[in-house]
Amino acid sequence: MAGLLQYKCPCCGGAIEWNSTLQKMKCPYCDTEFDLQTLQSYDQELATDKPDSMEWQQEPGSEWTEDEASGLRVYVCQSCGGEIVGDANTAATSCPYCGNPVMMMGNFAGNLKPDYVIPFKLDKEAAKKALKDHLATKKLLPKVFKDENHIDEIKGIYVPFWVFDADADAKMRYRATRVRTWNDPQWTYTETSFFQVIRGGSLSFDHVPVDGSSKLDDTLMESIEPYDFSQAVPFQTAYLAGYLADKYDVDKDQTIGRANQRIKESTQQAFDQTVTGYVSVQNEYSNIQLNNGVAKYALYPVWLLNTSWEGKQYTFAMNGQSGKFVGDLPMDKKLYWKRWGLIAGITAALVYGASWLFTML
Repeated sequence: MAGLLQYKCPCCGGAIEWNSTLQKMKCPYCDTEFDLQTLQSYDQELATDKPDSMEWQQEPGSEWTEDEASGLRVYVCQSCGGEIVGDANTAATSCPYCGNPVMMMGNFAGNLKPDYVIPFKLDKEAAKKALKDHLATKKLLPKVFKDENHIDEIKGIYVPFWVFDADADAKMRYRATRVRTWNDPQWTYTETSFFQVIRGGSLSFDHVPVDGSSKLDDTLMESIEPYDFSQAVPFQTAYLAGYLADKYDVDKDQTIGRANQRIKESTQQAFDQTVTGYVSVQNEYSNIQLNNGVAKYALYPVWLLNTSWEGKQYTFAMNGQSGKFVGDLPMDKKLYWKRWGLIAGITAALVYGASWLFTML
């Protein structure tokens, strides 16, 4: 029976011993009892554990044709280093990332051609109106954010995204508890039951986006999701007319980690929601195996507004397809303290009034 001492208690992790009186395995630390078949089943389950496998197929992307490249021009921002692409008719413009002037560097060359593009559905006027409506509800914004001249600086840009498709086979194991409490005339009893909960299944992920621009924060771009990829079309340079496009500077291999993280978190959340009816649930083990994983290069429409306030840069982004918008908005501290002082004064007056009334009574 020496081999039985190798079992560890699933409840507390202590070494389990054979109890000849009970004819069961018993943990000397938490007094939990187990029959041998249960422990053997648990041990077999642990033996099948394996690490995640989240690999992606490498597919060569298409290259720009000479005719396509001849109609494009490259602009570089001397301030932030942003490199953007416009058509041959693009006039002098400013950087959509920092607002500084950009310099035309010549004809476009290099990099993979996008596989897909989601065309802009909302024009500049719609973006300006949505922005004004949104800012009008923010009572503590500095006035500079509500001035028309800043709204005019909003720019439409096609942001590069790597879009991932994959099938995920997942296996999850949870440690869960249920608690029962009862009383008698002298004592209160609490019984905690421990359970091993196993879940397994498959999920399909379509068009998981990760932005391919180092100049845009992943969190900002994810905040304006989702995009309806059913409206994506094969890329043509005609869609760039009147807009700017960013050249990706984060390649597919560099974004795979982020894609894996998003897929893993979504998979775990989906399985976690199936484990119900317990007082506590702890994810003890998860394994995800990706199959048929491929990535494509796409351009997504985004309206960007950049402005500064008290020496700090603020970026506002809006989904050019759905109109969803987010941004790192500043707060007028003087207005905040003025309002806070007014509220504090009213509160103090109410407290004083209540105290005076209490004294009179």
